[in-house]
Parts: sequence; C-alpha cells; structure tokens
Amino acid sequence: MIKILKRMKAAEWLQAIISLVFIVSQVWLDLKLPDYMSEITSLSQTPGSELSDIWLAGGKMLLCALGSLVSAIIVGFFAARIAASFSQRMRSLLFNKVDSFSMEEINRFSTASLITRSTNDITQVQMLITLGLQMMIKAPIMAVWAITKITGKGAEWSIATGAAVVILVVMIVLIMIFVMPKFKKMQTLTDNLNRVTRENLTGLRVVRAYNAEGYQEEKFEAANNELTATQLFTNRSMAVMMPMMSTVLSGISLAIYWIGAYLIDGAEAMDRLTIFSDMVVFSSYSIQVIMSFMMLIMIFFIYPRASVSAKRINEVLETKPTILDGQERDGLKGKKGEVVFQNVSFKYPGASDYVLQDISFTAREGETVAFIGSTGSGKSTLVNLIPRFYDATEGSILIDGINVMDYAQEALNNKIGYVPQKAVMFRGSVSSNVAYGDNGRGKPGHKDIQTAVRIAQGTEFVEKMEGQYEAEIAQSGSNISGGQKQRLAIARAVCRKPEIYIFDDSFSALDYKTDRNLRSILKKETAGVTSLIVAQRIGTVMDADQIIVLEEGRMVGKGSHKELLNTCEVYREIAMSQLSEEELIS
Repeated sequence: MIKILKRMKAAEWLQAIISLVFIVSQVWLDLKLPDYMSEITSLSQTPGSELSDIWLAGGKMLLCALGSLVSAIIVGFFAARIAASFSQRMRSLLFNKVDSFSMEEINRFSTASLITRSTNDITQVQMLITLGLQMMIKAPIMAVWAITKITGKGAEWSIATGAAVVILVVMIVLIMIFVMPKFKKMQTLTDNLNRVTRENLTGLRVVRAYNAEGYQEEKFEAANNELTATQLFTNRSMAVMMPMMSTVLSGISLAIYWIGAYLIDGAEAMDRLTIFSDMVVFSSYSIQVIMSFMMLIMIFFIYPRASVSAKRINEVLETKPTILDGQERDGLKGKKGEVVFQNVSFKYPGASDYVLQDISFTAREGETVAFIGSTGSGKSTLVNLIPRFYDATEGSILIDGINVMDYAQEALNNKIGYVPQKAVMFRGSVSSNVAYGDNGRGKPGHKDIQTAVRIAQGTEFVEKMEGQYEAEIAQSGSNISGGQKQRLAIARAVCRKPEIYIFDDSFSALDYKTDRNLRSILKKETAGVTSLIVAQRIGTVMDADQIIVLEEGRMVGKGSHKELLNTCEVYREIAMSQLSEEELIS
C-alpha cells in the first residue's frame, strides 16, 4: 500500500496535510464537548448558579458541535477529491503500461485480470483513501487524545475502559488472522468470474450453435458460487463484529455508570458532585476511545482487500517490458522495404520446445514473399517477430539493414502495414477505422481513405452503407460480416502507405475472385512495397516471387511455385490437395 501511495502528487499530499489540520481541529472540538458538559452539570447542581452561565456553556458546546461538523465536511471534500484524482491517474498509468506490454506480459497476467486490476482494484484503493483520511488518521489521534484527557480521573473507570479496548484489539487480531486471507482470494476469484463471463460473451455464437448453454452456465455458476461463498464468509465475519462492537459500546457505558453509582454511594456528600461530574466526562471520553477503535475496525473491513488490490496494481506498474525500445529511426541508405531473417529461432517464454528453428531468407524491396505450411508449422509466429510482438530467441531480423531490436518501436511500426489473422474493428466509423493510428506523416485525407477501400475491394459494400464512409462501425465490427471486416482491415494497412505489408492469413475470409482481384490491384497500386503473406491457399501464394514452406517450425522449401512443385514434397502435397494437376501447371 505504501508503494502505491508514493505515486501521489505533491498537490495531493498538500491537500492531505490541509485535511490533517481539519482532522485535528475536529478531534479537538469533539473532545471539548465533554468539558462543557461537565461545566453544565456542575452549574446545574451548584446552588446560586446563574442561568446565563449555563446558556453560555451550552452556546460554546453548540459552537464546538457546528465547528466539528464543518471540519468533517471539509475533510470529506478533500478526501473525495484526493481519491478521485489519484484513481484517475492510476487508471491512466495502468492503461498506458498495459499498452506498452508485449504479448508475453499480456499472457502472463491474462486479459481478464488486467481488466479487473484497471477497474475493481483501483476502486478498492480509492475507497480506502476516501475513508482512510476520515477514519484511519482521525481514530488514533482521537484515541490517544481522549486517553490523556481521562488519565487520573478514576482507576476503576480506566480498568473498565482498558478491558473494552482489549476486547476490540482481540477482534482486530481475529480479523487479520481469519478474514484477511479470504480478501486476498476474492480478487483472484473476481478475475476468474470475469474470465468466464468474457469467454462466454466472446463465443456466444458457438455456445448457441452447440447447445452448450447448460455447460457454460455450470462453469459460470461454479465460479460465481466460489466467489459468493468467499464473500459470504467475509460478510458474515464482519456482520458478527458489528453487534459485538455495539455490545462493547453499550457495556462500557453501563460499566462506567455502575462504577460511578458505587463510588457516589460510598463518597462524602461534598465529593459526590465532583465524582458525578467526573463520571459524566469519563463516560463521554471512554465512548470517544471506543468509537476510535470502532473506526479502526471499519478500516480493517476495507484495508485487507485494498491492500491486495494495491499489490496487484503495483505488479502491473512495476513489470519491466521484455520488448525494449531502440534508438534507430531510419534504415541504411539505399535500402527500403528489405526484410532479412538470419538463422532465426524462437520459443515462447517458459516453453522448452522451439516453435521456429534456423529460419533464413531475404525479402527484397517490392518482392512478394509467401509462407505456407500445415497448421501449427509456425507461419504466423514467424511474421509476428517482424513487428516485435515477440523477440527472436536466437538469430537476428533486419529491416532495411538494421536489426529490428535497434529500432524505436514507433519508427519500426511506421514501416509496417500489419493485417492480423482475425480482423479487428474499433467502435467508430468506416473512415476512423481505415485511417486508424499514426503513420508519422499526418492524418490521411478522405481521398486516401477512398483509394485504400477501393484497393481492398470494399467500395461496393461501403458505399451501400448508410452514411457511406462515415457509416457507424459497432464495437468489434459486430454490424458487418467477416469478409467486410477483413477488407477494411486490409484497407487500413494500405492507407498507412508502409514499406512492408504483413498479411497474416488475411485473405481467408474472402472468396477466390475477390482474393485474386485484391492481390492483383494491390501489386499494381503499391509497386515497390514488400509483401509478406501467410496463407493456407495455394491460389493465394502461387504468384509470389518467393514461397517459403514450413514444416514443424523448420524451413523445408524455398523458391517459386514451379520450382517447389519439383523440389519440395511438402509443398506438392499441399498443392495437390487443393488444385488439380492441370490447374497447377497452367
């Protein structure tokens, strides 16, 4: 918790210090009330006292109560302001940190957990700051100050108050031992519930198609019941605490008055008024002490979960990215769009087996290089090493003669137009999705967007949409088809005007005619741009300048379509499974 609070700004600390001044003022005013109460008691029992003196003491008591109320409002205002400002900044820091993560860090935490940490965990910390300033700081100040006030006013009353405090301390210790571990578990269970819910919503079509609603409901119920059982344990524990605290509070009042009655009964007539006055004051102060401990227990309701949340937030913020930024912004002079793999091998973090082994090839400016192979052969992994979603385990990858690890990531990304296997659409319009991102050369104009859509064979369906290029695209592109999403994703890469295109099985949702037309116009309109294509279809790769065949992470063939038909058995098997011999030769 201390680590995360160190991230508070100077202005927030200043507001906290101002709050502290008002907290001290509030405590002082609250502790003055019993003094005036004692004075009123003495005046009312003393013969010859003036009514005006009683009114004066009562007026001072009323002013103290009003002053305490104003101080509490000011403290509440600053507490809410500090907590809201701090949580807003934490959300921004977390978002920016996650945005800088490579796929390794994303997979380490999981998407569901990162969402929980950015929302629920920050809310827990925000609640602690809000209540902490009002209770955590006030409670010990009030307790210590009240104890000093009652010191020497009666050993019997002090013993009774001490016994009540011991009971409350035992309750706090029990909370720490039995309840705090459950609070830690609750955040992990919340992650799990989010994961199951997200999985169900993402795969809703498949769930319905396979009549798997019952199975998904069972998974959700299992996660929900486990979280509910843990919450019930913590809530029941806290529910037991509240009546116990009320009992202690009532018990201490009863004990003080019982002891007071005993002392008054045994005292001389002249001392009875003093003892009675002390009893009234001691009763008020002892209740202040008990209330202080009750406030601390209230904080202990919130602190364990907030502490776990703070630790989880710090885990993300303190994670060092494995993909480090370089300094280079341009390639070597005379080289543009050249991609070179030199003895590249790769295995996923924590894995023992290599996904890719000893891959070497060169894609020169303007060439089209295609990658083909069976499922799981490492095609997508290979092209994902170029934009540094992961870094190669061994060997080096050069773009324009410079190792990709030496590039500033922004400069490297500006050289690449990437189209993933699964087309990703963002909530907005057709234009905002096609012109998405920053290519380092300013925002594309409407004509650039139209050209990109035309090259991607999307003009026909876009211009039929209501609003055309300003037509609304729903979150994840749920209001357009898979093929339309894929064409807009390709248009996004084209609009970027990169040196290198990476198409990671990006033509799979297109029919053969659209596929061929798109590649034909793409080659014509973007002459001089290097294209790297991952594909399953022979028809998509057969016109490539160079085809690389992968099998179990190894390169088993390299050459043109005709060369590979004669020299690579794996390629020939794939080709024969898709096209007839006449189609392959033609």
